[in-house]
Amino acid sequence: MEFLRLGALGAERPAVRQDGRVHDLAPLTTDIDGDFLARGGIERTREALATGALPVLDGAEALRIGAPIARPMAVLCIGQNYAAHAAESGDAPPAVPILFHKHPNTIVGPFDDVLIPPGAEKVDWEVELGVVIGTTARYLDSPEAALAHIAGYVVSHDVSERAFQVEQSGGQWSKGKNAETFNPLGPALVPADEVDPQALRLWSTVNGETRQDSNTADMIFTVAQIVHHLSQYLVLEPGDLINTGTPQGVALSGRFPYLKSGDVVEIGIDGLGSQRQRLVDARR
Repeated sequence: MEFLRLGALGAERPAVRQDGRVHDLAPLTTDIDGDFLARGGIERTREALATGALPVLDGAEALRIGAPIARPMAVLCIGQNYAAHAAESGDAPPAVPILFHKHPNTIVGPFDDVLIPPGAEKVDWEVELGVVIGTTARYLDSPEAALAHIAGYVVSHDVSERAFQVEQSGGQWSKGKNAETFNPLGPALVPADEVDPQALRLWSTVNGETRQDSNTADMIFTVAQIVHHLSQYLVLEPGDLINTGTPQGVALSGRFPYLKSGDVVEIGIDGLGSQRQRLVDARR
């Protein structure tokens, strides 16, 4: 089962795909957001599909695919969560999860253009497993308890501008992470009980050439550990997105050129789908 939001930017409609057929979620909700997830939306959708209560959405294949969750209150990101990526960045593996934030307005659909901001010269790609929170998580007792608070998983692209992030940062990373369109998301939200988050191949290509090819089994901190850790410092709300880090193979390593206008990036995670974006000058 895959949750989708289809239609023009800002006018997406909720849908669910099962067994190759896309069904309209309008009988259950106006959107796929924190309120829907917190009110048992995933289980209610399963029940509605089983009873035939959700009509097939005619013409779904012709609609734009938007981000599979409506604009979250928070986008929380974990840095350097793969040892090889930390090494290619010139750093030792972190002893505790590194946290930074992205603005919710960075989120766009999985096939929308990525806009290169004025002055940007070091735009980089980062395929990541995205975790969507389903119920409020605060001061959790253990990593095992954390998994019950996850609604599902998504493909997330943590686009970065490395000069803004490192050279103009003032000591933190956010300037390089928050440009508009810097977090393509989707195509689908897959329920947590259908995914093993620590056994997923994730990959990226630029203009058809392989860049990243790794597995979430190589994470330093597991999904459960990340959610538990974050809950000790902030309250995670339904609909919040957590980006869990990227593996080695980015331009920051010095092995590949940074992205430029006209380049095409594709990223994907087995079982969750794939994305494709063209890089475009924001001034155009």
